[in-house]
Amino acid sequence: SFMTALVWKGMLNTQFGIVNRMLGVSIPWLDGQWMPYVSILLVNTWLGYPYMFLICTGALQSIPGDLNEAAIVDGASGVARFRRVTFPLLLIAVAPLLVASFAFNFNNFNLIYLLTEGKPSVLGSNAGRTDILISFTYKLAFGGGRGADYGYAATFSFIIFMIVAGISAFSFRFTRRLEEIRR
Repeated sequence: SFMTALVWKGMLNTQFGIVNRMLGVSIPWLDGQWMPYVSILLVNTWLGYPYMFLICTGALQSIPGDLNEAAIVDGASGVARFRRVTFPLLLIAVAPLLVASFAFNFNNFNLIYLLTEGKPSVLGSNAGRTDILISFTYKLAFGGGRGADYGYAATFSFIIFMIVAGISAFSFRFTRRLEEIRR
């Protein structure tokens, strides 16, 4: 993902990026007001889509065909079959992946730092417009204009841990309930 983020940074560069050349315009992908958000979403989707696609495809193939056939015999429509049979079984397999993906993206320091460095800057603040909690924590501890603020950074790290742990615990409880439904 390091190299991919750096390649995308070059491709989205305003002066010499291939994306602007192909479009024939000069869009500030990495330093405009809203375009850095679009750039981060685009690159993050580019990085995560193949993995999610593989997992979802494998989960869909593992669903027994007998269940869909039974739903057809019972007179279920295509939407009802998806909603009552396919989606719940798919969610059982994909829910842990969604939790892991959330935890990874919540702390996706590499992409933010390599693509935008948290910029554009916000006047009067250490945080940039595209900073997430972990990149802001890094700036507090090792960068920024005020020097090393380790105590503040440690507090933010603890808050990040509590947020991710809380959401993960809730999600795993939900996943356990889904597995009980399957039985």
